[in-house]
Amino acid sequence: MVLYSPGRTSSYPKEVVKEGLRFHYLGGGNEVGNVGCILEDATGTRLLLDYGLAPTDPPRYPNEAPKVTDCIITHSHIDHLGMAPWLASHHSTRLHGTALTGEIARPMWNDCYKVSRIEGYPLSWDKRDIDEAVDLWQSHGFDEKITFHNWKWRLLPAGHIPGAAMVNIETPTHRILFTGDFDTRDSGLVNGAEPVKCDILFIEGTYGGRSHPPKQHEQQRFLDRVSEVVGRGGTCLVPAFANGRTQDVLILLHQSGLNLNVHIDGMGKFLAKLYLEHPEYLRSSDDLEAALAWAKKVSSKSDRKKALDADVIITTSGMLDGGPSIWYVNRLRDNPENAILLTGYQARGSGGRKLLDQGKLPIFGTDTQIDLEVDQFTFSTHSGHDEILNFAQQCEAKHVVIYHADPVQARPHLVVALEAQGHTVHCPINGESYTIVD
Repeated sequence: MVLYSPGRTSSYPKEVVKEGLRFHYLGGGNEVGNVGCILEDATGTRLLLDYGLAPTDPPRYPNEAPKVTDCIITHSHIDHLGMAPWLASHHSTRLHGTALTGEIARPMWNDCYKVSRIEGYPLSWDKRDIDEAVDLWQSHGFDEKITFHNWKWRLLPAGHIPGAAMVNIETPTHRILFTGDFDTRDSGLVNGAEPVKCDILFIEGTYGGRSHPPKQHEQQRFLDRVSEVVGRGGTCLVPAFANGRTQDVLILLHQSGLNLNVHIDGMGKFLAKLYLEHPEYLRSSDDLEAALAWAKKVSSKSDRKKALDADVIITTSGMLDGGPSIWYVNRLRDNPENAILLTGYQARGSGGRKLLDQGKLPIFGTDTQIDLEVDQFTFSTHSGHDEILNFAQQCEAKHVVIYHADPVQARPHLVVALEAQGHTVHCPINGESYTIVD
């Protein structure tokens, strides 16, 4: 069981900060996801940035947070906000973020709780804590200036997904930018993040050492594959993350000019409606609204059966770890004309990873051979290696802290390249504290 005893198991030091800025990663320092970072200075001002859990199998949890009065949530993915209900329940921590992130938080927490019950993994919070977290949420617009003791902070667009924010903080000694998950490239849903001059840049390095293929090339490759499968009489099953990827793929298909019968299932259609209630966070609400009206929404068992005759089915889960996608695979797997088009990262231990590596997928508890053609496409909304370097250079940051990065495969490449640009680079380890003075 993952049970925290408040104040007893936290790795955060009790010693006061004597000078400069102290940062301490509860999670996400030397790993992807699971993010939680505490910032504190000599005045005793303390903020927690994100508090998530990694939805792997089994899940990974961050270290226990010490008493914090305020936590800023950068965006609505579970690896950044999954542990916020625990904060609310145990510390009555005020939660800050954009209005859209706040709207999406409840369904994300509910889904996390539901999956934990199905999969039998423990959570250190229960469903009642969700209500408390919602009550403690405070929404802020982009560029709204917030005074917090003797610090000032504001949220800035991070790209990535609608509502995602970077956090710009001014302390008496330092200008800080904490990127959260960010992407400098425009997508169908949002505009890319813009650099901000700072002294200390906390930058996510998920794609360190890897550059994305040109976005238009990858999109065309996807559309060509859809045309090929549909042209031979097959159905394309597109497993997609509910929060961002589903809507991006839907807009791409709608604007492709292809004559397609597209059905959308799973949580993604609900989140698309939430996006449209907050058009200020979208690059073009008209594009999403038109795409959503064009597609057929699956809302019942009979709708799901009709979708089996569609050209394209977009549905959760994006890693084939449950949701309607498993039902569709089971129904479509006997026709070799059909195909599965994966649009996102497939984590170790996920159904999608097993499908790629072994050609099998757990269906109703049994590893089942899937003989359909499977393709994977890079539709990431994280900045790639080149974008990370350009962003850091334009921020003119003296110090760069790399987090949310694989410590073996991604981070070393970024360290070499960032140091070559003249930055002082820091590689945090979870549970250890670091202080920047200059």
